Amino acid sequence: MTMLPVALIQTRTPASPEAAYAHVEPMIREAAVGGAKLILTPEATNFLIQDRARREAVLETQDRDVVVGKLRALARELGVWLLIGSAIVKSGHAGDDRAANRSLLIDDTGEVAATYDKLHVYDVDLPTGERWRESASVRPGDGAVVAGTPWGRLGLTICYDIRFPQLHRALAKAGAAMIAVPAAFTVPTGEAHWETLLRARAIETGAYVLAPAQAGEHEDGRRTWGHSMVVAPWGEVVARLDHDEPGVLFATLDLDAVTRARAAVPQLTHDREFAPPA
Repeated sequence: MTMLPVALIQTRTPASPEAAYAHVEPMIREAAVGGAKLILTPEATNFLIQDRARREAVLETQDRDVVVGKLRALARELGVWLLIGSAIVKSGHAGDDRAANRSLLIDDTGEVAATYDKLHVYDVDLPTGERWRESASVRPGDGAVVAGTPWGRLGLTICYDIRFPQLHRALAKAGAAMIAVPAAFTVPTGEAHWETLLRARAIETGAYVLAPAQAGEHEDGRRTWGHSMVVAPWGEVVARLDHDEPGVLFATLDLDAVTRARAAVPQLTHDREFAPPA
């Protein structure tokens, strides 16, 4: 039996990198003391701010980002694997000054084991009057990523990606037993869809879904839903935070449950080609 103790960190990330690290570091230490071997943080762990000028003032490359550097050192010190749910960093693409919204999987020696740039950016006009244009400041990624860990393969996604089941199916078919969904969901969409989407993706893939979230009212006035959650391959919620305050969520994954779920409903092997609708 393969058992994996994990912890999801629910944050209310400040606007400056220094404050962001000071916010998340003690919760990661709490998670490690609690026995977690894999720790996951939410989307935008290194800073969270909408104002373009303030973002540009703190934006750095992945190698120069202060939060990424300190979290790599912290993972090495604690001897844990750490998924930085995402850091907002310079994309490095010539002729495109938009940032990358990038997940970084850090191993227990502090090395970057894998990176993933968010594929689907969030452009939407909500009924509440909120208007989001992530594409104005974030360059979408180009490919899906499944990373190896000592316990099994981990598929990487970020926030809005949860609404694209074909991505999660591709991750599962590439061997992902776990899928990370670090997020900064808005309150209206979180209240309506967050749990339903997470449970659907777990059921469809027969994988564990690990969803650490931003939570509460941020410095720039935005509100995020929180309610970090771990969903098992059969679709049951095995751990959750029922609030929008920062905190640490612990769970133990029975990774043999992935094999059992996929044997009971072998949907990943039943694809058929079909003609598109007229």
